[in-house]
Amino acid sequence: MKRIIAMALMAASPAAAADFSEGSTAKSWNLYAESPAFFEAKVVDITCEITGDCADNCGNGHRQLGLLRAKDDVLIFPNKNTQGGFQGASIDLLPYCGKAVEVDGLLIEDEDIKGATNIYQVQKIREAGAEEWVKANTWSKDWAVKYPEAKGKGPWFRRDPRVNAIIAESGYFGLGLETDAVAIKQAYE
Repeated sequence: MKRIIAMALMAASPAAAADFSEGSTAKSWNLYAESPAFFEAKVVDITCEITGDCADNCGNGHRQLGLLRAKDDVLIFPNKNTQGGFQGASIDLLPYCGKAVEVDGLLIEDEDIKGATNIYQVQKIREAGAEEWVKANTWSKDWAVKYPEAKGKGPWFRRDPRVNAIIAESGYFGLGLETDAVAIKQAYE
């Protein structure tokens, strides 16, 4: 009986979790606890999935999207696309709202770090059954179309009018312009 219980516990442990690396061509980001992961899933609105508060077309880009993995019905959080920043992957997933897709990317799983489970970095996506992959790199292209006046060199967030408006109102630290002035003066005296 003890052996059966031990085997059941081993099967339920994260170490015995399914391996999704087969078929993956994902490029490593050299992140802790990353592993390549290729799987089929349904693109869902996470808020809708968890609470039942659903919006048309997965919120039209105003909600965080998730991947409901077909193999085990686990909700995966795709918080990054293939780009260098962590701007998210919702814009890449939105055209597939409610559809079955195949994704290839990196899965973060670490039972020792609270909350580091089922975090996904989607690099490629395609509708289930399709031949051609779509690279998940839409965020900065979409941002450039929305903010043509912010064209220029350097990281997008240094030129983003929304970010600059917040800084102009409450400073770099969010503590007010006066606090920023004191901190800058102290740092550069």
